[in-house]
Amino acid sequence: MKQVVLLALFLLLTLTACKGKAVEITGRQVSVAGGSYKNITPAELDVMLVNKDFVFINVHIPFAGSIQDTDQSIPYDQISTTEYMNQLPTDRNARIVLYCRSGRMSEIAATELVSLGYINIWNLEGGMVAWEQAGYEIGK
Repeated sequence: MKQVVLLALFLLLTLTACKGKAVEITGRQVSVAGGSYKNITPAELDVMLVNKDFVFINVHIPFAGSIQDTDQSIPYDQISTTEYMNQLPTDRNARIVLYCRSGRMSEIAATELVSLGYINIWNLEGGMVAWEQAGYEIGK
């Protein structure tokens, strides 16, 4: 019985110690004209969504569903127009995470935002297809 109590105490202390540690997501840097953005995997995005501290934008057209906690839907090919620029953070350092269905439209949007001076752009590599293949759900 004493061993069970000690084991339970050990597990409790171990889990408590792990709970407080933040997981740092670094992504994979992609260099483009004017700077770079970072590609992240579905697993990395899932971790980022736990303590969401970014603007989360679906850039796919036509609309084909969205990932939970998406803040906005902005067409990838119109992200730099006046209409949609007004919906983006004015702080060019703000973290923005983009995604689309397959990753191609969000790559284009990421490159466009970098060219406009945004320096904290993140892209879900493989888009919603990769998200679903990793076992996560898409909302309609």
